[in-house]
Amino acid sequence: MPAMTETKSITADKIASHLSQAVHEHRLQPGAKLREDEVCDLFGVSRTIVRQALRSMEFEGLLTIEKNRGAFVSKPTLKEAQEVFQARALLEPSTARAAAMRANAGDIEMLERHIKDEHVALDQDEAGLALKLSGDFHLEIARIADQQTIEQFLRQLISRSSLVIALYWRRRNALCESNAHHALVDALRNGDGDSAEELMKGHLLDIFSQLDLRERAEGSTSLRDALRL
Repeated sequence: MPAMTETKSITADKIASHLSQAVHEHRLQPGAKLREDEVCDLFGVSRTIVRQALRSMEFEGLLTIEKNRGAFVSKPTLKEAQEVFQARALLEPSTARAAAMRANAGDIEMLERHIKDEHVALDQDEAGLALKLSGDFHLEIARIADQQTIEQFLRQLISRSSLVIALYWRRRNALCESNAHHALVDALRNGDGDSAEELMKGHLLDIFSQLDLRERAEGSTSLRDALRL
């Protein structure tokens, strides 16, 4: 985190990155309000820069900006939660098949590093970080498949998935289980498109089945604590 005195180096993109990471790692919960003046004070920047950052997060689906009320971490409804995973189930299995046809040794090594990082995060009780790494794993599969348009869609869907899991997960193994990721990597390593497609279908169904789709009260965390300043 850059020192707060280095205001010239703190751009809207950097602010959005810090805030987005806090959302993805569940340090900022769905429904949490982001007050412009507080963000300005924490980063030592103008409201103009903060508003640019918040608008970019709104575009990514992470924030909802309401007139005369302010910016809030998006809180997916039950219907939206179902739609997000339905969309992922339509896109990701075919993407996994395509990735299996294209993956090279460097891709496999990178995916294995992702899994190791997930293990480290879980061992350190950083469930939110493990979830973000898991989402990144899925995006890397789309990158390997060389499906840029689908990758863009998935980036938003996986961001929404993080919010869904923050609201509705029933137990910690709603995180992508490492065994499922290992099996996917093996299928990609072997160039087995059929297995990769079926494994991804089952994997996404497992995640969805572990969610408790009932309305939840949002938690509260100070912005300073969420950003670990």
